[in-house]
Order: sequence, then C-alpha cells, then structure tokens
Amino acid sequence: MIWSLLTAVIAVAVRGATTATAGPSGCVSFDVNWNLLAFGVNGKDYNAGTQDTWTSSSSLTDITTQGRPPFNAGNATCYLSQFTNAIYVLNADSANPSSIYIYDAAAKSWSRQTVDAGKFDPTNFATILDHDTNVFYSYSDGELFSLDMGLLKAANSTPIPWVDVQQPDLSVDQTGAAVPGANTAGYQPVMALAQNHVHFLGVPGMPAGSAKIFVIHFSYMQPAPQSYGNFPTSHGKTASFFLDAGVQQEFAYIPDDGSATYVINVEVSQIFTKYSNTLVYPCGQKNTTKTLTGPPQQDPFASYSASTSALVQLTTSGKVAFLPYQPSSTTSGGTWTTISKIPIASASGNSSNGTAISSGNTPADSTGNNSTNTTKNSSAGTSSTRMGSQSLICALTAVALAVAGVVAL
Repeated sequence: MIWSLLTAVIAVAVRGATTATAGPSGCVSFDVNWNLLAFGVNGKDYNAGTQDTWTSSSSLTDITTQGRPPFNAGNATCYLSQFTNAIYVLNADSANPSSIYIYDAAAKSWSRQTVDAGKFDPTNFATILDHDTNVFYSYSDGELFSLDMGLLKAANSTPIPWVDVQQPDLSVDQTGAAVPGANTAGYQPVMALAQNHVHFLGVPGMPAGSAKIFVIHFSYMQPAPQSYGNFPTSHGKTASFFLDAGVQQEFAYIPDDGSATYVINVEVSQIFTKYSNTLVYPCGQKNTTKTLTGPPQQDPFASYSASTSALVQLTTSGKVAFLPYQPSSTTSGGTWTTISKIPIASASGNSSNGTAISSGNTPADSTGNNSTNTTKNSSAGTSSTRMGSQSLICALTAVALAVAGVVAL
C-alpha cells in the first residue's frame, strides 16, 4: 500500500515536471524562396538565406521590425502559408495566447490576428496548417478544431473562430483494429501533414509504423490505422517537406529520444476515392519510410521545420542545425550540421505558459537507430510491389470510378 502510494506520487510529480517544461520561445521557418527565417532570437529576427549559404561566412540579415510578437510564451511554432508567402506564428505572446501573428515575408511586416477561441484551449494543443485550404487543424482536449486563415498575409479586424470539427476516434487495439469509443484520454498528439491528410502518430495501442488518418477534404477519420513502415509508436515531433509546387508528400518524424529521423512517404501508389460515403482503395497502397540519422541535440522539446531539401532543428537552448534531404535518394542525404551563424537564443523563458501537449513525454517504446535503412510495406491484404501493368490497372480503375460518379480525393 505504501509503495503503491509512493509510486503514484512520483508519477504525478514527473508528469507535472514534464508538462511545465517549455520548448523554444522562438521558431524557425521558411519563405517561398526557401530562405531560412529565425524568429525570437534574443529579441531579434533573422533571414539566414538559402541552404547553400547556411555554413558560409556570409552575414545574417536582420529583419527585426515593429509589430513582432514578444516570443515570451514558450513553445512558439511557425507555419509557412505557401500561397501567400506568409508565416503564421502561434504561442508567441503570453498576454494574447490565442492570437496568431502574421509575418508577410514579401513586405517584411508583422500584424496580429485576433482569434475567437471558443472551446479551443490555446495553451494545450498540437496543430498542422493544411497546404491547399490554408486551414489549421488542431487537436485539443480530445477534440479536433479548425481555423480558416483564408489567404491572409496581414491581419484583419474580424476575429477568426476556432471551429469544433469532431471528436476524432483515435482508438485502436493491439492488432491495429479500431475500437470505437475506447479511451484515449491523456494522448499527447503527434500530428503530421501529407497529401491533405492529417496523420496521427503515437496513438496508444497502435502498431509500430502506423498512423490514424483524418481526410481533410471529406472531414473523415479513417477507422483503421494505415501502415507506413518502420518507426516506433511514441511521442515525437514532425515537419512536412514542401515541394516547389503542389501538396506535401513526405514528412519527417523525430521521436523524443532523438534516436533517428524517420521520413515517411505517403504518396507512392496512393489512390483514395469516395463512393457512397465510403472510402475505397482500388489499388491499395505502397509506402516507404527512410530511417536517417538522429539530430545532434537529443532534445524532446525541440521544434522542427522543413523546406524542399532540408530539415531544421531548433533546440530549447536555441541551437539550430539542419539535415540535407533529397526526396529521390535512398540514403540519409548528408549529416546534421550546426548553423553557427545564427546566434544561440536565450532559454525559453516563461515555462508556466508552455504548451503541455507539445511538451511531450519520454518515449516508452523506441526502436530507431542511426543507420540508413529503407523499408517498404503495403496495406493489409495488398502486395508490397505494385508496378508495370498493375499501375496501369490502378489508373484505369480510377478512371472507371470517376466515370461512374466516384469523386477522387
């Protein structure tokens, strides 16, 4: 009895210490020309230029200007709106926790967008910005919310509302089957974006290498997990790799222990259709997961951003490093390199305002390593190799479904 009570007290203390710890107060992002932008670096903002200059002796460009957020809340996050060449910044102002700051990269100006939070908790969430719709999708207190940014590159006077989309069923059992109504309380979400689908990783009970998927354009949560490769079911961080044109097809996933960097490709042979309100997979799926080297700083509270050819890490201590990445390569594409020209930012400051969900916990199950490995897999019941005539059959099937009135996603 005494030992059980002591164990419970220790567990509560550990959870409290974890959720109170904040990540970086600043954040890193990119503009549409793939210049690396570092915000909240000791009261300043910088443009570090394109990837070929990050390790050179060329100087930084100071882009600090009026109207910028104070970056005093901890766990600030930045999101590139590729259509507008604007960066949306969340969690950067402790006095206005629900506000979204907008940086117009072309005009080099800031503005603050007011938000109607409603039931949304701005201190406890994880989020992605959908590429095509320019809508935020966030998981907070067991609910999925959306916030439509339109084509804003400067704030307007009308508050934008967080809309309660649904209570997503993220539950699975040990076999990967959906368990409607099962308890996923306490789930610290790991959300990633690819192909206008929200991918939930680290769901309790989900098989390794799998994700639960929310289909944005149909507001539909797929009932069963999708297998994508070889990566652990644990908390971590993600960043989606952009393309010069079109929606993201790959995202990086870094477990909290920093043991490896996993790049998940959701595009290969992926055909989704919807018929009579039911998702149909006429050709199944074949997906790839690359296992690359882990980041130099094993910081579970670090934040990440990606361009078309690099993954960038910003640690809680303010160090910035990048991993070169080529989508067509089956190797790591390089090693992590520190971007020493960016000054090391001060510590995250006001930890009491940290985002508890994104703080994360130490992963209980991590099987990653620092080797380079490419794994391929398919949906249950489908072949892992689909090429040649089968690809033609898949394409013809999709055309036939379209002619029959099926709407392709």
